[in-house]
Amino acid sequence: MQLQIRLLGTVELCVDGQVVTPGAAKRRAVLAGLAMEANHVVSLPRLAEMVWPETPPTSAVANLRTHAAALRRALGDRLVARPNAYELRLAPGELDVAEFQRLVGEGRALAAVEAADAIATLSAALACWHGPSGDGLPRGTALDNRWTTLDEQRLQVFEELAEARLAAGQHGHVLPELRGHLAAHPLRERAWGQLMLALYRCGDAPAALTVFRHARAVLHEQLGIEPGEELVGLHRAMLDRAPELAYIPVSAPPVTAPPVPARSAPSWTVPRELPAAPATFVGRTRETSEILAALGDAAPAAVVVAGAAGSGKTALVVRAAHTVAGNFPDGQVFVDLGYETAMTPGEVLARVLRALGVAPADVPPNTDERAGWFRSLVARRRLLLVVDGVTRAAQVRQLLPAGPGPALIVVGQRHLSSLDGVHRVTLHPLDGVPAHDLLAAFAGPERLVADPAATAELARLCAGSVLALRIAGSRLAGSPAMPVAGLVRELRDGPDRLDLLAYEDLSVRASLAAGVAAVRSDDEVAGRLLELLATQPDHPAVLDRAATQLGVSTQRVRRALEGLVDAYLVHRAAAGRYTLPALVRDYAAEVALPPPPTRPLTKRRAHPPVAA
Repeated sequence: MQLQIRLLGTVELCVDGQVVTPGAAKRRAVLAGLAMEANHVVSLPRLAEMVWPETPPTSAVANLRTHAAALRRALGDRLVARPNAYELRLAPGELDVAEFQRLVGEGRALAAVEAADAIATLSAALACWHGPSGDGLPRGTALDNRWTTLDEQRLQVFEELAEARLAAGQHGHVLPELRGHLAAHPLRERAWGQLMLALYRCGDAPAALTVFRHARAVLHEQLGIEPGEELVGLHRAMLDRAPELAYIPVSAPPVTAPPVPARSAPSWTVPRELPAAPATFVGRTRETSEILAALGDAAPAAVVVAGAAGSGKTALVVRAAHTVAGNFPDGQVFVDLGYETAMTPGEVLARVLRALGVAPADVPPNTDERAGWFRSLVARRRLLLVVDGVTRAAQVRQLLPAGPGPALIVVGQRHLSSLDGVHRVTLHPLDGVPAHDLLAAFAGPERLVADPAATAELARLCAGSVLALRIAGSRLAGSPAMPVAGLVRELRDGPDRLDLLAYEDLSVRASLAAGVAAVRSDDEVAGRLLELLATQPDHPAVLDRAATQLGVSTQRVRRALEGLVDAYLVHRAAAGRYTLPALVRDYAAEVALPPPPTRPLTKRRAHPPVAA
């Protein structure tokens, strides 16, 4: 069976050369969602997010199965049913999106050597389009980011093709196409410059200067900004009748003066920013394999690693990144946003651009320009980008790979569900043998063998937190005379458990505080709910009762609780009840208490430093 699925315009399905009508908009959305994730398993909940613009109805799963059954009549065994999921198997050349991206990559590689050589390939890439991507599908779904990215790529490729045609001396032929492009997209500064240059090379300098005035008026009227340095530099060169603006055939000897770029591309800096890999690492074999497999995919690779505060996310990701660093010879960038700093998307892009060799003074002021330059710099390059401490999807959305080459790992205390096309790895609490082995790695196995019951209790008191287990093991290592049972008694019976779970620069309290602060900055009700739950640990929160106690609606409480669940600060129990994890409860109880009265400092128990 030969398939052809077209998403670059109105969604179409062709089977053995015959057009097959997929059906209603939602059925076409099911086909589009599965095609965009071709040869990957797509869960029914994720597929529902691609089909319904808001919260899927209760009948969503049944509806999806109905749509899938109808599509299977046309697709046959290409549509494979998985447990609570589906997979659409496609061969190379059967999806127009993949074919477009393949041709774009080849065209850019040709343009890097000789711009004119890329004309045929880039033209073939644009010929894949027959309208706006995903035309006719429901909007407001999880696929929207994909369509936006594809439409932006189409504009970029059109301008890259125009650049190649100008380099080949086709300035007269490209004029009407540039005018049509700008009529539809009047804020594209690069295209304004190309139109100016085409007119200038056609011998109509006055018209080229008039285009500059028009571009300046449009930008000022619609955005309130002046033209960028590149457009201004081109205008100045035309006023000076700079000889380097004239078209020079390939066969002619080159002039010594270079073209006049307003913003020169930086020389590629190969960053090596990964922190040192952890010397002690236990467990997480399955999660490590998932990350490595996702980074090895030929498709654009993006992974979101999420888990509770102190679950060892950063250590896992850094270790995995070191494992695959050799596959990314163009460099590795590591950015730690810090959960409490809430860096903006523009600030994140600026940080990454500087890591790639862009001088601070050359970083564009506009976030969209920064994103465009970032995509241009990393296109087809084998670059690994790791961003830690992410609290909002918007912080990293512009960093998602737009094509093959770069890879992205995002580390956060939330699932960041609105990021589309990413592989998700969730870290659960460490228990059983892995928890025991981590304690043994720091405290020494002999200490634990001597008192297995106390060891099991110590692991339980650490509540599956990798950070807490590491600190407890370090305390035992630093106090050779302390039995495991002694530390267990202090943690179990003392009022200062979080004080004991702090060692030098490691602190469970600080880790929890960062996660709670990030949630509170987004939702005040969520912060109040944490305190409420901490004051009644033996009575799990019920929506109606919590709403009454806080004086807000039940729907508002539900949203706040689900946000806390997403941030791993609350557990969802049965029958609509919610509880706090043990260590979160300790921290929330501290926050809920009034500050103690001022009193003289008392000498606290001293603890020896961690052994080197």
